[in-house]
Amino acid sequence: MADPRPLAPTVAVIGGGQLARMMAEPAAALGIPLRLLAEAPGVSAAQVIPDQLVGDYRDLDTLEQVTAGCSVVTFDHEHVPTAHLHALERVGVACRPGPDALVHAQDKGVMRTRLEALGVPCPRNAIVTGAAEVADFGFPAVLKTTRGGYDGKGVWVVRSETDCAEAFAAAEAAGVQILAEELVDFRRELSALVARSPSGQAAAWPVVASTQRDGICHEVIAPAPDLSDELATAAQEIALRVAGELGVVGVMAVELFETNDGRILVNELAMRPHNTGHWTQDGAVTSQFENHLRAVLDLPLGSPAPRARWTVMVNILGGPDDAGRLYDGYPHAMARDPHLRVHLYGKEMRPGRKVGHVNTYGDDLEDCLERARHAAAWFAGDLGDESE
Repeated sequence: MADPRPLAPTVAVIGGGQLARMMAEPAAALGIPLRLLAEAPGVSAAQVIPDQLVGDYRDLDTLEQVTAGCSVVTFDHEHVPTAHLHALERVGVACRPGPDALVHAQDKGVMRTRLEALGVPCPRNAIVTGAAEVADFGFPAVLKTTRGGYDGKGVWVVRSETDCAEAFAAAEAAGVQILAEELVDFRRELSALVARSPSGQAAAWPVVASTQRDGICHEVIAPAPDLSDELATAAQEIALRVAGELGVVGVMAVELFETNDGRILVNELAMRPHNTGHWTQDGAVTSQFENHLRAVLDLPLGSPAPRARWTVMVNILGGPDDAGRLYDGYPHAMARDPHLRVHLYGKEMRPGRKVGHVNTYGDDLEDCLERARHAAAWFAGDLGDESE
C-alpha cells in the first residue's frame, strides 16, 4: 500500500529576496519542497521556487494561507509581526525562529536590554527621546531607529545636537524609538555565524572579518585574518550562548566589533542566513542555507568546517546605469578564473543594489582577494574595457 504521507515536509519561506532564493538549491538537493510568500511577482526567489503566493507578510490571512499544510515556516527577513507569528503558533504552525526569539532581531532596544541582562559585551547605549538626551549621553554617538533599519538605513553618526534632527524626524514618522550608542573605536568588524536546531544541537562556522561600505557589506574573509584563538573562541561562545538563551532556531549571525584595545562587542543580531555567511556556499562543508533548512526541520546539522584555508566573498553591487547585463560578464570572468564561483540574484542592475556575489578560495589570501575583487568589479562594470 502506498505511503499516504508527502515525500517530505514542506517549508514555507516568507520573503522573496536572495536569501530565500539561495535556500532553493540545497532544498532541491535534499528533496525538501519550499512554498514562498513573495512580495511581488518575479522577485528574486520567485524565479526559482514555483510553489508561491504573492502577498503582504503583514497580513495574517495571507500568512495563514501560505503556511497551510506546511510543517514549518521560516524567513528571508525579520519583519513579520510577532503577533502574527504567535497566531500561527496557536494553530500549530512551527515558526522558526519563533516570535519570542525574533523580536530581538526586530527591535534593537529589546535586543540591547536582553543582551546586557545576559552579561554579553555591548557598546554603551540608551534609549533617547531628543537631542538634549543625546547630549547628556555624549557625543560623538550613533543613533539607530529601534526597528526597521538595515544596510545602513536608520543609522546616523552625530557629533552635535543639530546633527540629531534627521534621526528623530525619521523615528517620529515611522513611530519608533531612537537608540543611542557610543561610537566604538574599532579595528574591524567580525561576524560569528551559528546554526541551532530545536533539539539544541548547534554548529559554529569560523569567525569572519567583514568590510562595510556606506553601511553595506562589501567583502568577507573567512576565517578572519590575524584573529587570536582567544578572541575567535570568545566570539563563537557569545554567538552560541545568545542562540541558546534566546531560543533561536535556524541560522543566526552575530555582528561584532573588534576594538582597538583587544575586546569584542556585539553590534547587531540577524536571525536568518546572512551576507557574512555567503562564503559558506563554496568554502564550507555545509553552507549556511543547507544548515538553516536542516535546523528548522530539526535534522542533524552538517559540518561547518572550512574546505580551504581561505575563502573570500565579495558582493556585486549595481554599477553605472549603462553597465549592461550581469550575464555579459560571464565570458571574461569565467575564462580568467576557472575556479571562480558566481552567485547572481536575478535582479536588475541599479546603482548600489546587491545583485550577486562571488566566492574565491585557496591557500593564498592575497590571490583570493585579487580574484574576487576583480570579478565583482567586472560584473558591476567598474573595470572599463580591461580584459586581463
